[in-house]
Amino acid sequence: MRAGAGLALTLVVAGALLVVPTAGAQNEVPADPGDLRVEAGVAPGTGAGDPRPGEAFADPKVADLQRTATDVQAELGELAGRVEAAEAELGTATAQLQHATAERLEAEAQLNAIRGEADQFAKSVFTSLGRPDNVRLLFSATNASDLLNGKSMVDHLRAGQDARLGSALDRQRRAVEAEGVAAGAEKTAAERKTELDSRTGDAANRADAVSSELRGPIDAANAAVVEQQKAQRDRNSQTASNWKAYTDRLAAAGIKPPTAAALADPARLPAGLRPLMGSGGPQAGVAESSVDGQRILVLPKETIDAVTAGIGALGKPYVPKDGGGGPVAYSCDGLVRSVFSGAGLPLPAAASEQMAAGKPVPLADAQPGDLVFVGPAKYGVQSVGVVLDGRTMLAADARLAGVVVADLPAGDSVLGVARPALGQRPAVEVPQRGENELTWRCGGVEVPPAAPGTDQAAGAWGGFPNGLIPAGALCPIGIGAHVLRCDAAQTFAALSEAFAGTFGRPLCVTDSYRTFAGQVDLYRRKPALAAVPGTSNHGWGLAVDMCGGVQSFGTPEYGWLAANARSFGWVNPGWAQPGRGREEPWHWEFAGR
Repeated sequence: MRAGAGLALTLVVAGALLVVPTAGAQNEVPADPGDLRVEAGVAPGTGAGDPRPGEAFADPKVADLQRTATDVQAELGELAGRVEAAEAELGTATAQLQHATAERLEAEAQLNAIRGEADQFAKSVFTSLGRPDNVRLLFSATNASDLLNGKSMVDHLRAGQDARLGSALDRQRRAVEAEGVAAGAEKTAAERKTELDSRTGDAANRADAVSSELRGPIDAANAAVVEQQKAQRDRNSQTASNWKAYTDRLAAAGIKPPTAAALADPARLPAGLRPLMGSGGPQAGVAESSVDGQRILVLPKETIDAVTAGIGALGKPYVPKDGGGGPVAYSCDGLVRSVFSGAGLPLPAAASEQMAAGKPVPLADAQPGDLVFVGPAKYGVQSVGVVLDGRTMLAADARLAGVVVADLPAGDSVLGVARPALGQRPAVEVPQRGENELTWRCGGVEVPPAAPGTDQAAGAWGGFPNGLIPAGALCPIGIGAHVLRCDAAQTFAALSEAFAGTFGRPLCVTDSYRTFAGQVDLYRRKPALAAVPGTSNHGWGLAVDMCGGVQSFGTPEYGWLAANARSFGWVNPGWAQPGRGREEPWHWEFAGR
């Protein structure tokens, strides 16, 4: 979000700042519900890759972890596709062999039946006459007609038996040959499947090794996050104290903040106030006064109310995409719109619209409560913050995953400054994202949304890779030791509370955030069912697996969630519902409100 190094040192998320109510004890459930309840966390046939470049991560070392994990994911993903194809080929070959074997057995049964019929017929018809050969007919015939008729009958019987036996023998021979070919094809397919399974095992071993290698850096990153969280809390607290000291000073001096309208014209200010000089002369929308011989900045009441509300949101979690208007979680533009609109200075929804309609002031004249718009221009207006002083701003930051006090951007990262107290202007053109540039929003890369109609979690967020999110960047849901992304955790706690109001017990959870190591372990044990490590929505802290009745379609518990969970931002994604490819009633994802 900024150009300097200071913000990287303030890496923080709201994990330690968000308090989630503790739910009552739930029934003991196994950590792994079994084969039937293991899921990938992504729609069948898809992957949840992370296309973000290294600079999207909060720390360069984290970006290195991402690249290492991505190499393993790519290999496992490629092998998973080939194993699936090999399994299909083996299944086809096995079915063909079974069909060929059945045909061979049927041919043998037919051959044996014909042989038996021939033997029985000959025995029953000619018992008294003996074998009806041509010599016997020659001596027994009374005339030429009898001789010819008898010989014709013998030849006919013999030819019919020979034809039936020959046909049956030919069918049996063809069936044996087909069975041999099918057996060979099955053997080849089985060998190919075994080879791929072996390679998958080797790749899983490498994933284990990567997971082991990452454990140390992840622990170090987590410790750094915890330490930086403390530093950020201290910075947030100091900022809040400074702001309170400012408002207390105004009150002690008997200065009642005037309205924005009263400060709009620096030539006609309320009594006791004088214009605040700027780079181009007196500034509109602000003023100054003197207290005990010292100058004091006077801001409009609406601006003071907005900044105070923003200070009150410090530590709240960041939420990507829509739904960032609080009060649970915020996006950068959602925070700005919420606090200023609540203070009586309505603003558009998106950062680009806020800049387009905002009345600009020079960067050198920026005052507390002004809005600073962040680029660089090739990314368009990708973020917005509230100026606090000449060094800092208040912002909901994607990489830091929360509302924080951060350093003001510098250089070409600053696109402009606007003063909400001056009202709005007719919208003008503002920088737009380049055609081939990634989509940045609120300081982080925003990955493409899920396909329309899938109604599932968005995937990548924040400054860490899938499954490599430090514990300090996540929040408890109030059930066991389960944690999720902070906005998801808080809404899930509220959902569980509402569920308890109906059923007298909180929601039952078997799985939530799944670490990279946990995904590797699950993939090793159940490669046909689990996702490739580093792709599951569990690895983003955006998915849960549930029990206590929810795990079955048609139960009252599932029906209640189906009717009510969406209003809390939770969905049983389309691909997990009946008839959609893989039925998983127990799997629910946070899709946002």
